[in-house]
Amino acid sequence: MRSSAFISALLASWVVPSSALYFYLDGSNPKCFFEELPKDTLVVGHYRAEEYKGDGSGYQPSHGVNIHISVEETFDHDHRVINQKGAGSGRFTFTAADAGEHRICFTASANGANPGWFSTGDHLGGTKLHLDLAIGETSEIESRDKDKINDIVQRVKDLNSRLGDIRREQVFQREREAEFRDQSELVNSNITKYCILQLVVLGATCAWQLSHLRAFFIKQKLT
Repeated sequence: MRSSAFISALLASWVVPSSALYFYLDGSNPKCFFEELPKDTLVVGHYRAEEYKGDGSGYQPSHGVNIHISVEETFDHDHRVINQKGAGSGRFTFTAADAGEHRICFTASANGANPGWFSTGDHLGGTKLHLDLAIGETSEIESRDKDKINDIVQRVKDLNSRLGDIRREQVFQREREAEFRDQSELVNSNITKYCILQLVVLGATCAWQLSHLRAFFIKQKLT
């Protein structure tokens, strides 16, 4: 039983190498960690900052903190991979381009809305930062965005379906317009022929009446 439990724990550690911890940021001094990463390794980090309150409530979530994140390759003359600044909570991702040691640093600063948020006092620091790191190109890491991707894919499919319906409707409307145009041209042609025929009949009738009246007047004079 102990051996099976050990094997299960070992397999679980292979599936998602991750770490969750918290640490304190004092003023604008950066806090750095070093990770030895293989090439093409995906790293996903979630962080959440809390500010120390002097009213005795301890550390509480704050909107007055900005977190600056930088990732550098120490083996390549400190080549910077990430230089990201965001709100007090968020996420960052990067992929190791080459194998080697990476330095991951976090720095806290006050945003413009609350410039006086630092409250060091007798505590370790003004900001408590919770960090959850997941290291490794695994299906569990990628599944965090799976629902969003599936939703986007479904929306794209719906848009394609609507575009197909619109195209079919346009083809149908063009066919109806062509049919209506042919019918209109046929009706106009028939009306033109009928008008010409009427003019011919009226002309023949007028000519016959004039001829008949001429013969009638000539006959009346003779008699």
